[in-house]
Amino acid sequence: MLIRRGSLLTLAVLVLALALPAAAAAQEPPSLPDIEDEVMCPTCGFSLALSESPQANQIRDLIRDLIGEGLSKDEIKDALVAEYGPEVLASPETSGFDLAAWVAPGLAILIAGGALSIGIRRWRAGGREGEERAATEATGQHPEDDERLSADLRRYRL
Repeated sequence: MLIRRGSLLTLAVLVLALALPAAAAAQEPPSLPDIEDEVMCPTCGFSLALSESPQANQIRDLIRDLIGEGLSKDEIKDALVAEYGPEVLASPETSGFDLAAWVAPGLAILIAGGALSIGIRRWRAGGREGEERAATEATGQHPEDDERLSADLRRYRL
């Protein structure tokens, strides 16, 4: 019983130790570079971090002002969407047609893996058939003939 309590205490301490940095990071104010990677310039269509257009500079100024007001990263993104529309976010929404942007790459990877697996199996099976064909050509006998001969020898006890 003492060991079990010690294990539970250790587990609780580990969970708490892992939760504290996450909680501290959540309370940390966002920075401009952190948000720039997730926002698109409506004028040129590039990431805000890469764009140097006047529109991108306006958005950067707005983000700096919102950070100065103490808004969280999600609140800043919501404000940008309200101002410029959902196209301003670099990541697509997780509903409707935009869900395909999340699902399609995963499906493509699964399909490619399945095709690769089938191809490898066929390639390996083709190698075995090639070995059997080479053995048949060298001896003039088929593997079925060997099985039939073994069965006859057992039957006649030779």
